[in-house]
Amino acid sequence: MEEDIENVRQEVRDCPGKLQRRRLMHLMDTRNLQREKTSPAGFTAGFKLAWGLSKEPEVDGLYSFDEEETERVCRRLEKVD
Repeated sequence: MEEDIENVRQEVRDCPGKLQRRRLMHLMDTRNLQREKTSPAGFTAGFKLAWGLSKEPEVDGLYSFDEEETERVCRRLEKVD
């Protein structure tokens, strides 16, 4: 598609009048089609990444201000090190 867009863009630059408008419309349609295909894929990839990052802190349990919980987590981390 990128090659098609570039070819049409170069042709539009070189031809005046009605034909130029048709080629320009073709270029715009091709670009819109490309965006329609890539937008959902980009959104899905970004959403999956964000979802994974949001779940990462839960791997070792949710954060707690409770002092006992803090001490338990620290002891566990010391064992790992």
